[in-house]
Amino acid sequence: MAIDILNISLYDRPLSQAVDEIIAVCLDRSPKVNRLVSATGAHGLVIAQRNQDFARLLSHFYLNLPDGMPTVWIGRLKGSKSMERCYGPDLFQEVMVRTANTAVRHYLCGGKERVALRLREECARKFGNRNCVGIFSPPFDGMTAETMRRLGEDINNCNSDIVWIGLSTPKQEYLANELAKYTKAQFIVTVGAAFDFHVGAVSQAPKLLQRMGLEWAFRLMMEPRRLFRRYLEVVPLFLYYGMRDLVRTLKTTNRTENI
Repeated sequence: MAIDILNISLYDRPLSQAVDEIIAVCLDRSPKVNRLVSATGAHGLVIAQRNQDFARLLSHFYLNLPDGMPTVWIGRLKGSKSMERCYGPDLFQEVMVRTANTAVRHYLCGGKERVALRLREECARKFGNRNCVGIFSPPFDGMTAETMRRLGEDINNCNSDIVWIGLSTPKQEYLANELAKYTKAQFIVTVGAAFDFHVGAVSQAPKLLQRMGLEWAFRLMMEPRRLFRRYLEVVPLFLYYGMRDLVRTLKTTNRTENI
């Protein structure tokens, strides 16, 4: 259920199937082994191309979900016809809605001060889910081992099934991997800006722009000072790496067919 894109194994099934699997594991009360899940977009894939440590980290994740449409387009061109966008905010919403009347327990980790608190309130109001059993906002200057240990203990004491981390890439993936040393949950899921979107702190791109793969342009207009440098680097590099990946795949396919 995965396809290699830019040397990273990405989930190539619909979002609904990923949601089904996450919920099924939680409801079956399978052993808590910290299944790491990342909603991985162009930004993360570009970083993985330039940082082998981060690429190795993603290779050990249970699922890497294709967070952006350009990634999905590359997957489809490489032959994965069933690949769909698994957008972090949508994943969060679907799991919250579908577990509202279950015993699945959620822990919210991330966002600026009070964002996690507001998100817990929004989960109850918008999604009818009152099973957010704990919240934590990581300090801006990073996590010490002691802070990580206390966070892990709190997650365990809350008997959490899913830990949601809403930070930027690659900070959130490194945090998820480190947190797994200190706690036990069914899933630790990184969802980027999902927290900010769902509390209304950041405007979300219209669905049409999302389907066109232009969410980055909308976000750049909303937050030019913060995102200008990132997208100035990420967009052209992703196009370059993506085209190189496709050409390599086509050459391999042609050699195979000629044998």
